[in-house]
Amino acid sequence: MPITLEAALEARQNIAGVAMRTPLVRLNSDEHDVYLKLENLQPIGSFKIRGAANVIAKTPKERLAKGLLTASAGNMAQGVAFCARRLRIPATVIAPDTAPETKLRAVERLGGRIIKAPFDQWWRAFETRSFPGVDATFIHAFDDPNVMAGNGTIGLELIEDLADVDAVWCRGAAADWRAGSRQW
Repeated sequence: MPITLEAALEARQNIAGVAMRTPLVRLNSDEHDVYLKLENLQPIGSFKIRGAANVIAKTPKERLAKGLLTASAGNMAQGVAFCARRLRIPATVIAPDTAPETKLRAVERLGGRIIKAPFDQWWRAFETRSFPGVDATFIHAFDDPNVMAGNGTIGLELIEDLADVDAVWCRGAAADWRAGSRQW
């Protein structure tokens, strides 16, 4: 499901004041021009705040009033908890029982409630977009066009800051994005 330029532009407006425009800095390299997009400077230390902030901005207030629910091992959980705290609504995170304690403590510091679950129950929350006993609005960590559009604001910034970019490599991503084809 491709994200349109219009969706990313709208997302940029939606996330203003929550996520910051991060700098692009040149890495010292004699062989190649390599730049780093410093998403670690976001309030939660991750780009995931962009997607969380956009989907929450597009969610009707009556649904937000029920609180938020996500399934995450860390960064999206922090993004949802951060946004929920700003809105003064509850956030519940379904985390795999193998999630790093440092990530879980960060969610708790942001006011999020953690429910640890075995991997199969955690994954089931992604599939059903719910969790037994929790009546809240589910924010999907990756399978939501509004989350993707929020994350896509990084691409807008890259093109504005480095118009002749050849390729983008995202650590942990399955593939890299080629600027010439505008495809993954």
